[in-house]
Order: sequence, then C-alpha cells, then structure tokens
Amino acid sequence: MAKTVSMAGGCSPAPNVCLLGLLIANLCMAGVQSVGVCYGMLGNNLPPASQVVDLYKAHGIKQMRIYDPNPAALQALRGSNIELILGVPNAGLQALASNPAEANTWVQRNVKNYSPGVNFRYIAVGNEVSPVNGGTAQYAKFVLPAMKNIQGALRSSGLQNQIKVSTAIDMTLIGNSYPPSQGAFRGDVRSYLDPIISFLASANSPLLANIYTYFSYAGNPKDISLPYALFTSPSVVVRDGNREYRNLFDAMLDALYSALERAGGAALQVVVSESGWPSAGGVGTTADNARTYNGNLIKHVKGGTPKRPNRAIEAYIFALFDENQKQPELEKHFGVFFPNKQPKYPLNFGEGRRTWDVYHNVTTPSKSDM
Repeated sequence: MAKTVSMAGGCSPAPNVCLLGLLIANLCMAGVQSVGVCYGMLGNNLPPASQVVDLYKAHGIKQMRIYDPNPAALQALRGSNIELILGVPNAGLQALASNPAEANTWVQRNVKNYSPGVNFRYIAVGNEVSPVNGGTAQYAKFVLPAMKNIQGALRSSGLQNQIKVSTAIDMTLIGNSYPPSQGAFRGDVRSYLDPIISFLASANSPLLANIYTYFSYAGNPKDISLPYALFTSPSVVVRDGNREYRNLFDAMLDALYSALERAGGAALQVVVSESGWPSAGGVGTTADNARTYNGNLIKHVKGGTPKRPNRAIEAYIFALFDENQKQPELEKHFGVFFPNKQPKYPLNFGEGRRTWDVYHNVTTPSKSDM
C-alpha cells in the first residue's frame, strides 16, 4: 500500500410485474456485489489456510485477494466458491515477461491445476508498480509484457473468458485529484500506464486500484477532516459542478475515473483491490476509527459514486489479519481479525443476500453519498 495525499476529496400498470422487476434487481445487486477481504500472510502467528477459508465462510466473506500463489491457500479454497484475486508478486514479473513458456507454466501450476475447484476471478500481475517509485521502478517495464503473456497462457488453457488479467495501481500515479472532475495521471507515468490502459480496454478487464483515505488524511489532517475520511461527514465537503462529496473515498475514486477518461480508458471499470484503516501505529489509528471506516465502506459500495451513481463498487478490505512481520509499525495493524481469528471489532460482511448490512453502531452514510 502506498501513501498519497488527495484533496479529492414510476411503475407499469401491472403491479405484479413491477414488483417482480424490483425484486430481481435487488437480488442481483445483493447476490453479485459484496466486499471481499485481502488475505496477507506476512505474520509468523497466523492460522493455517484451511482455517482461514473456514473463517471467510463463517463470516459470509465471498471474495478473497492473495498476493502470491500460495499452494496451501489454493488447496484450501477448492470447493469453497470464494471468488479469488490471485497475485503475481513483483519479483516474478521479469521471468513471466521474458518468456511466454514461463507464463504457460505459471498458469498451469497455479491456475489450471486448481480449476474449476477454485473460483479465480482476476489475476493481478504486479502490485503498486510505478516507474517513478524507486522501490518498484525496476519492475515497471515487465508489467505489460507479463500481463500479455499471462493472458496468452489463459487463452491456451481455455480460461480467457473466465479469468481477467489486470494489475493493481496505487493513487501516487494520480498527479491531480482536486476537484475530482479534473483528476489526471502524472505526466511522467503516462508512457507506462497508457499502454496498460489500452490493453485492459481491449481485453475488457478492469483496472485494480488500492485506495486509502487513511493515508490522505494522515498526510494532510489540516485540510482533510477525519469525518470526511471516515464517511461520517454530516454535510457536503467538496462541490464539483453539480456533484457533491461528503466522503473522501468517492472523491478519490471519481478522480481516478476522470484520470482514466483523460488517458483513453473511459470505459474501464475499477475494482478497489485494497482499502482499509489501521487500528494502531499512527495518527487517527484507533480500533473505533477502523471499525467505522470499514463498516461504512461495506455499506457504501452498493451505491456507487457521484460520477458513476447507482453502480455498485467491487471492493476489498485490507486486511484479514494483523501481520507482525510487516514494516513500518503502522502496517502491522490493518487486520479486521486478530491472528487467533477473533474479530478486532464488530463487522458484518453479510450473509446470503444481506451483503452490506453492518452493525447498528456503525455510522450509516447519508443517502446523498450514494
């Protein structure tokens, strides 16, 4: 996850037919869309993967993201029907980019061998790679070739219509985010990002984006209020033409939509592949704030953003557990469960069709947020 500071903040005469239509619409919305949870494994005290999958089932969590093809996790997912984002680690990009045969072997070993028992949804080829970030710049030239080779390997396996290939970006690639309608990518990342956007558009794949209001708030608490970052602002904070923003999440996501439009990706969908709030280790980090943010995120994503209203957002909370081997200290405290599988605070991820229900003590966003 990368730090970023953003200001972006009538029925027909046949009543039975009308009611049936409304019922079908509601069932489709509730049944298809929900909030997943990222399963990070950088801890030496975490439960075995089989127990983790049981935890997902017990709490009605229907989507998972993992960051590498961990065999124990993939084996545990067999028959679970949990939808999966499978990650290709940054360190593995060069080999996959350089040789299509490597990609074929990777897909055979980590996807085909578990299909159809594991419900693969996306393959995230690299995470938060940026040509201007010293920590990941070395991988930038391999991302698109690796994506193309993985796509080719899926096609050879007959899985290209079932599994979408993408990559996960962070919001540091956005150069301007305020107001959201003026969102634009940094000029020095366009030569890296534009071909990826073109590839995603041609493949009808979404862009994965890690969006954290926490880092924007923590980096600029004088200008970004805590309620705006937590979905609890009682009034409009940002007006952008005829659009009104009461929460920073919508403003950041709409800034990304605007940036994509300017880069030729107006038709792309965005999957929020990480979002969350730490419970310790930094400014504004309490269990109560984490509960409020994550609970309101679960509630909020069914309604879309001001720029794309009434369009449910696919999102993944980071993360399932606190991970004690991560650095810096803040990064150890994003879990919604303790390693002993006990909830850190009450959240209801939804069971069956009640996907976005949250405990009554989690603040519900205003209808104008939707």
